[in-house]
Amino acid sequence: MRGMLGLVGLMIALLVVGSLVRKQMAATGLSKPAVQVPAGLPDVPASAAGNLTQQSQQIQQQVKQAVDAAMQARPMPDDQ
Repeated sequence: MRGMLGLVGLMIALLVVGSLVRKQMAATGLSKPAVQVPAGLPDVPASAAGNLTQQSQQIQQQVKQAVDAAMQARPMPDDQ
């Protein structure tokens, strides 16, 4: 009997929490995420797609070089 009461109590608690979460999501408008474009980005025409590909590859190379440079072992000063 105790197990049954514990299970019923758990189910009631889950229902209460679920209803509160649903109300909170509806109040904040997070139920449907919106895609937002940052204000500083200009509209890019379709003809500039090659330009964007080149820029993307260049940025990827720069990040890779920065990570490789950070991973290099640095000489440690002698403890005296």
